[in-house]
Amino acid sequence: MTERRRTCEWVDCMQAIADDYPDAVRIRVVLDNLSTHNPAAFYRFFPPEKAREYLDRLEFYYTPTHGSWLNMAELVWSSLQTQCLNRRVPDAASLRSEVAAWEAERNELDVTVNWQFTNQDARTKLHRLYPAIEEAEN
Repeated sequence: MTERRRTCEWVDCMQAIADDYPDAVRIRVVLDNLSTHNPAAFYRFFPPEKAREYLDRLEFYYTPTHGSWLNMAELVWSSLQTQCLNRRVPDAASLRSEVAAWEAERNELDVTVNWQFTNQDARTKLHRLYPAIEEAEN
């Protein structure tokens, strides 16, 4: 948690993750498309050799901008908002404590998402995004 969400905070977070796993050859990170999530930013905050060292270990996967599967993650954030953050939290320590308690309870309850959107549903609803397969004439 940071007070702001600028590029420098993102780079600090990625550095902390990489430093926490010094023996990891590859660290896969899933990100949304926020403008601050730009690997080139490492070169603004580190010498080129150090930036390259981090970027060689970090592998970024960006979520699609229009991906309905992302709704599952959005549901979790919405639940956190309505069940835990629906009031003013006085300070960062309280926020960390509240979120940790919410997370522990949610994990204990083994909350899951009942995902019902199938591949066939996707092909029907998002047909314009799927390539057309033309059958060859005999």
